[in-house]
Amino acid sequence: MKTILLTNDDSIYAKGLKSLAESLKGLGKLYVVAPNKPQSGMGHAITIGIPLRLEKIQFMDNVEAFACSGTPADCVKLGVDKVLKMKPDLCVSGINHGPNHAINVLYSGTMSAAIEASIERIPSIGISLLDYDLDADFSEAQTIAFELAQKLLKQKNNQNICLNVNVPKKSKIPLKGFKICRQANAKYDEDFLLRKDPAGHEYFWMSGVFKNQDIRKDTDVYALEHHYASIVPVSFDLTNEPLKKKLTTLWKS
Repeated sequence: MKTILLTNDDSIYAKGLKSLAESLKGLGKLYVVAPNKPQSGMGHAITIGIPLRLEKIQFMDNVEAFACSGTPADCVKLGVDKVLKMKPDLCVSGINHGPNHAINVLYSGTMSAAIEASIERIPSIGISLLDYDLDADFSEAQTIAFELAQKLLKQKNNQNICLNVNVPKKSKIPLKGFKICRQANAKYDEDFLLRKDPAGHEYFWMSGVFKNQDIRKDTDVYALEHHYASIVPVSFDLTNEPLKKKLTTLWKS
């Protein structure tokens, strides 16, 4: 039987994680190791210098589940080393409440968990729904999650595959399927609003507007705007190969 490790960054109590488990329970033995509190925006942080704790909880019938005091990346490390005590056949992170397209992939705890699995040569998927509502309709994201998980479990030599998957918010326009995409050159135009707390002390609250300067039609942003789920294959190797080649020529020692 295939083994599948599930995690997220919205916490083990999030509806998106339960929806993910419901969609994948027919594909193998599920294990859940997820944060005991929301960890959105944690990126690839790991816990150093303070204890990490695992608490076994009741999650779903026939699913062994643990709440972890650490980050999403910690959850994958502990899940592999201490819960499963072996590498699973697949790791799926999500279903995240809110998008992780374009530049968001660098900040995302959801995607960092998937990338952590990829570092360990475990095929992985990070999946997000473009809906922040805690009671969002995850049905279309569930269908995509099942289809992609099934494909990866059947595919040979899949250890180097890590997919960043985003699904449009469910609307009257039905999902058209999915597209394999490139990460868009798009980011938030951020602002830090100065406010005062009840005691009169100043603090800053980050705000921002998502802006897409990338007009090409092969991006995740374009696919999502046209009612497709976007799939971007990602890698933890951040080497800029064209620049490396250029500098090797220009900066000869």
